[in-house]
Amino acid sequence: MLNFVLLMAPSGGGGEGGSGNPILSFLPFILIIVIMYFLMIRPQTKKQKEKQKMIEALKKGDNIVTNGGIHGKVVGFTDDDKTVIIKVDEKVKLNVDRSAVGVVNPVGGKQTT
Repeated sequence: MLNFVLLMAPSGGGGEGGSGNPILSFLPFILIIVIMYFLMIRPQTKKQKEKQKMIEALKKGDNIVTNGGIHGKVVGFTDDDKTVIIKVDEKVKLNVDRSAVGVVNPVGGKQTT
């Protein structure tokens, strides 16, 4: 961290008119971008891919919880395959977008978030 601070500090000496090595002046910005990638962007894309796989793997009989908190069981899909039909009670069925599915509990399997 001390090296990073020293790189950011203006040089105090010399009668040189040049600004020094241009790569060193951009190094802190490059480091910040790399750190942001590994701490923020990469985990988010992994999470999105996992959710997409979960949504594509939906099948009849899976117990789901929507993002709105509705618990139900998948009983079918619409023709356009963008909507899931879930059964929430004996005579109550709801059409829900696939993107609204938050958690899938497969029958006999472990929970997927």
